[in-house]
Formats: sequence, C-alpha cells, structure tokens
Amino acid sequence: MADNSRLGVLESDVLRSLRELDEAPARAVRQHLETRGKRLAYTTVATTLGRLWSKGLVHRRRETCRGGERFVYRSVDFERRYLRQVLQGVVSLFGPSGVVHLNEELAKLDPGQERELRRQLRL
Repeated sequence: MADNSRLGVLESDVLRSLRELDEAPARAVRQHLETRGKRLAYTTVATTLGRLWSKGLVHRRRETCRGGERFVYRSVDFERRYLRQVLQGVVSLFGPSGVVHLNEELAKLDPGQERELRRQLRL
C-alpha cells in the first residue's frame, strides 16, 4: 500500500500551482508550471493530478469541452486534515503533558493568529 501522507517534489509543485489557480484542468496547470520555469509534458501533469486525486488531496469534476470531456481539479483543504492528524499524534504520543505544552505554545501566538488557528481547527 502506498504512503499517502508523503508528497514528492513533482506532486508538491503541481499542487502548489493548482492552489494558486484555485481550479483548473491539467493543461492550465501545465501552463502555470511552465511560467514558473518547470517544463513538463501534459501527460506528466495529468498523471500527477490523478495521483493527487487518488490520495484525496484534490477534487475533480468532469466538464464538457471541445472534442469531449476533461477533468477540472481543485485542491482540498488539506492543512486542516493534516493538522488534525498532528494534534491527534501529540495527544497519543505525549498525553496530557503534550497538550499542556501545545497550549503554552499557542499562548505565545499573536491573538489574531491564535483565533484563526482555533477557527480552522474548530476549537
């Protein structure tokens, strides 16, 4: 079974471009990567987007276009997903003392940053 929590350099680059575009088909992602100095074949980008979809890191929908259909991709809010996993790991590894230390670190944040973090985590 593949480790879905790790991203390779290519996957990270494609995901970063997709997030900057918000929503796009593979061709637009490839063009965006090219403007950033990364020349890749369309098939490489399309395959990478398919892998990111398999890992649950992007959503896709079918759209009719000239000559047929294509997938249009957008990234999922994976920060919240992975941040929750990290927090669950802190609790399971360090127990109450880990939670106390985490709260101490949160208290050092700027109030606006702390509010935003708590909002994102729904705390």
